[in-house]
Amino acid sequence: MPEPTAPLPPETTRRRVAVIGGGANDEHEVSLASAAAVTRALRSLGVDAVPLTIDRAGSWRHTDGVALSPSEAVAQLTACDAAFPALHGVHGEDGAAAGFLGMIGVPVVGSPVRAGALGMDKSVTKTIADAVGIRTAPAVLLRATDALDELPLEPPFVVKPTTGGSSNGVSVVRDADEYAAAVRLAREAGDDVLVESFVTGREVDIALFRDHSGVLRCGATLEIGVADGAVFGRAEKYDGSAEFTVPARITESDGAAIDAAARTLYDTLGCSGVARFDFFVTGDGVVLNEVNTSPGFTEQSQVPQMFAAVELPYVDLVRALLEATIRDED
Repeated sequence: MPEPTAPLPPETTRRRVAVIGGGANDEHEVSLASAAAVTRALRSLGVDAVPLTIDRAGSWRHTDGVALSPSEAVAQLTACDAAFPALHGVHGEDGAAAGFLGMIGVPVVGSPVRAGALGMDKSVTKTIADAVGIRTAPAVLLRATDALDELPLEPPFVVKPTTGGSSNGVSVVRDADEYAAAVRLAREAGDDVLVESFVTGREVDIALFRDHSGVLRCGATLEIGVADGAVFGRAEKYDGSAEFTVPARITESDGAAIDAAARTLYDTLGCSGVARFDFFVTGDGVVLNEVNTSPGFTEQSQVPQMFAAVELPYVDLVRALLEATIRDED
């Protein structure tokens, strides 16, 4: 059994860490839940956590709702030793938050601009994965101005925005008559749309982070219970009905393939902090689904469950992520 979590040692106890939640996107509420969980964990470690919120309009606020001007927000952030962005989706996870914090000199718990931007764009992620020998499903990219005169792939296929998360704007097309409506739905969440062949297989995720000693640490694999022919949708992700199996019920060889692919992508994309890699395990091997450089991060989210299964509880995971960031800067 892991030892009980203790506060950070004296030299780091006085650390002040901004926790950023919210965001001007459709993952706002999910991000607030992640930020609240991170704040609780930091405070249990004796860290002075400073919760800040980006509202739906993109303005900064204290966690109590009091508005902050841009200069006031910068003053709050630069008074901290580090920032822990718990932002999901565009204008945050896509490298925007990391770039802003880097420009004002605040160390970031999480991935830098490059990894966030590359990982957020599902089409670009697929291109990179293919280039390093990681299999992905056949797909066609539709730009905002592209016509919908004919089907780009044979059904069934998945239609989804190239950016964003939480399965927003994602649907399965099984008949030609469903195609135009699926693209319109996806474009509500982003201009560019990815049409991707439907993959029949088990959905298995893995998560990694690099600790303060430079070791790339891996959580247990996690299998998502998804009905045949369905996708892991937004409702299942957040209404408590999702079925997770940790570790995933996969063969040793499939587990090794997932581990190797995730490690390759973590380094190729230039990730830092924790990142989650989602795969399909099929009869023909492992297929990459997508990458999340700022995954959901409540105590009940997938990533904390993966690390809890290898005896790294939530608070200790937050501690390890913070220590890696602060020691990198010392």
